Amino acid sequence: MDTAGHALAKAAITAAALALTACGGGGNDSPQSPTPPPVVTPVTLSVARVFPALTFSMPVAAVQAPGDASRWFVVEQQGKVRVFANQSDVMSAGDWIDLSASVTCCGETGLLGIVFHPSYPADPRVFLSYTTTIGGQLVSRLSEYRSADGGATLDASSERVLMQIDQPQGNHNGGHIVFGPDGYLYLGLGDGGGGGDQHGTIGNGQDLDTLLGKMLRIDVDSSTMPYGIPADNPYADKAACGNAGGTGSEPCAEIYAWGLRNPWQFNFDSQGGALWIGDVGQNLWEEVDRISAPANLGWRCREGAHDYNTDCGSATNLTDPVAEYPHDPEQAITGGFVYRGSMYPQLVGQYICADYASGRLFHFAADTSSTSTLAMESSDLSGITPSSFGQDQNGELYLLDYGGGGIYQLTATGGT
Repeated sequence: MDTAGHALAKAAITAAALALTACGGGGNDSPQSPTPPPVVTPVTLSVARVFPALTFSMPVAAVQAPGDASRWFVVEQQGKVRVFANQSDVMSAGDWIDLSASVTCCGETGLLGIVFHPSYPADPRVFLSYTTTIGGQLVSRLSEYRSADGGATLDASSERVLMQIDQPQGNHNGGHIVFGPDGYLYLGLGDGGGGGDQHGTIGNGQDLDTLLGKMLRIDVDSSTMPYGIPADNPYADKAACGNAGGTGSEPCAEIYAWGLRNPWQFNFDSQGGALWIGDVGQNLWEEVDRISAPANLGWRCREGAHDYNTDCGSATNLTDPVAEYPHDPEQAITGGFVYRGSMYPQLVGQYICADYASGRLFHFAADTSSTSTLAMESSDLSGITPSSFGQDQNGELYLLDYGGGGIYQLTATGGT
C-alpha cells in the first residue's frame, strides 16, 4: 500500500476507536466491534536467474514461436539468433541464423527485432529487423526469412527485403517488431538520432512525410508486393515510403502513430489489445504510451507530459503518456508487458517495465486513466541491465541482461 493508503487506513482505525469510546463500548462481545482492516503489503518486484548455464552476447530480444513452449530464441545484437531447449538444465544454445556479415553493429545499431508469423509454422515466415550499410548509407531493414530444414535453423539466403529506411545517425533506430491482434506487423522507428530531433524544420517525429519517429503498420499477407497497407491506417490513401528510403512528398501510408523519439520496446496486451510503448526520453523524462488507435504521441513538442520544443508545426490533439518517470539515475526505459500470467496473481493487470540504466523495475495498473509519475521504490532494483522483456506461452515474463548476458524471470512478493 502506498503512503496515502496507509494514512487512510490509519484514519479509519482511529475513527472507529473514537466511535466505540463515545458509546462506552469496546468489549469483544459487542456486535458493534469493527473488523480490523486486512494488512496489505506492497508488491516488490525482483528477478531470478534461469537457464544458468547459458550466457549470451549483448542480447536484445527473446521470443517463443506461436503455440510452442519447447524452445526459446534469443537475438544477439551483433547479428545472431540463438536457439535452445526450454529446460531449466539446458547446457547449450545453437545458432539459428547468423546475419553478422550483413549487420552493422553496435551502440544502438545491430540486429534489433524478431517476430514469427502468427500462423507459424503453417506459415513458415520469420521476420527480422536490423541495421546494415549500403553504399556508405546506414539503413534500417525489415526482411522475411524461411527455414529449409523444418525449423531447425533459419536460412539466411532466403531473405526477402520488405523495406529499407535511410538512417541519418547511428542512434535512435528503434527496430522492435511485433504482430498485433489484428494480424498486421508493427515496426517502431526512432526519430533519426542525434539529440532533440533537430531534423528538418519541425523534427522527424512530427513530419508525416518520413517513417522516422513513427510506429508503422503493414500487411505482410497482402497480395500487394512487398506488403500491403491496412485500409484503416491514417494515410492509407497515400503512397508507401518503405522502399523509397523512408521518405515521400506526402504523408507515408505505413504510418500508424507518430511523435515518437525512440520506441524500445512495445507489446500488445493479450486482453483488450491495447498497444503499450516504452519511448526513450531526451534529458528529463521517460514515458509509457498506451494507444488503441492512431495517435500523435507528442515528440518533439513534448517530452513525456511536458513541453520540450513547441516549434513543431501545427501539431494538435497530442496524446500524453499514461505514465512517466524522471531521470537520475534512471535514463532509458525498456518497455514491457501487461502481466497476464498465473504465478503472481497480485500482478495480473499490471503493466511491467524497466529502466536500462538503473535496472529499476516498475509496475502500475493497466487501467490507469491519466498520466502518473511512477514511484521510485528502492526495493525494485533488479541488479541487471534489462535490455528487453520476453513472455512465454503462459504469460510469465523474463528479462535479458544486456551486460551480463543472462536470462532472468520476473518474480514478485507482497501485495497480499
